[in-house]
Amino acid sequence: MTPDEIHAFLSHGTRTAKLATSGPGGQPHVMPVWFVLDGEELVFTTWGASVKGRNLRRDPRAAVIVDEEVAPYAFVHIRGHVTLSEDLEELLRFATAIGGRYMGADRAGEFGRRNAVPGELLVRLRPERVIAAADVAG
Repeated sequence: MTPDEIHAFLSHGTRTAKLATSGPGGQPHVMPVWFVLDGEELVFTTWGASVKGRNLRRDPRAAVIVDEEVAPYAFVHIRGHVTLSEDLEELLRFATAIGGRYMGADRAGEFGRRNAVPGELLVRLRPERVIAAADVAG
């Protein structure tokens, strides 16, 4: 996929990213996350005390995969480092955008207000390696 095709694939519909982080003993942890793109960065929120949040505070390396689960199948894999922010204005802006994407425009504000609270983290994954393929079964 070209960079434009990757952006379109990641922005399409309500596909979730499966986020992989490392636990304190190196054990893998994978969870789905809702996200939006900000330029090249994949942006999502998580509770700071969650397993994801604790893992990312300790080790900022992460990977995600976003895939199309029906034929002809496609995927985008992104690996990189994250930056974390607790800025409530930034959290509100992105939590609202994420809410709009996954819950619809009529519930975007509700979702944004629910998640732009102290203790929540805004996570930005900066791609360092991207692997993408479309028409996998073709």
